Amino acid sequence: MVDFIRQNRSRLVAIGEVGLDHWKVQDSEERELQREIFARFISLSLELDLPLNVHSRSAGEPTIRLLLELGAKRVLLHAFDGRAATALPAVEAGYYFSIPPSIVRSPQKQKLVRRLPLQCLLLETDSPVLGPIPGERNEPANLIVALKAVAEIKGIAEEEARRAVLENAERLFRLNVALGGDT
Repeated sequence: MVDFIRQNRSRLVAIGEVGLDHWKVQDSEERELQREIFARFISLSLELDLPLNVHSRSAGEPTIRLLLELGAKRVLLHAFDGRAATALPAVEAGYYFSIPPSIVRSPQKQKLVRRLPLQCLLLETDSPVLGPIPGERNEPANLIVALKAVAEIKGIAEEEARRAVLENAERLFRLNVALGGDT
């Protein structure tokens, strides 16, 4: 995989999804192997100056600690399930957090959005899971659900939230993602 990423660097905008999963992996030896593999991808992202799309299921604190310890620069913590307080050192490091449509039914995600600055939030669908209705297949069209929830929680207009998450995506991925309107 590392060779593939190096060979295709010019066609890539990020590396991922990589990270730690302490929900699935319970064994300490397997967790250590996961950590070693994740560390290699962090180093690769620094070497190639590519952002990391990071998975941290039930492993928010050790994931953020390792990212900071190894000096990761451009990071997206995808569907972060940790506490908002755990996320704050990542915010200080300039990392981003993507919010799925399941925010409408997740007090944890709602608290995260309340506590984190708009400048570090992105949106995601994580289709086919993490939709607004448990057990129903999530679709990319539900991104608007996440946008509306973020705007409501932040007490801002949807257009302001849309503009902010687009600017955040452009900064993280170094892209021009303007999708109409005046962005």
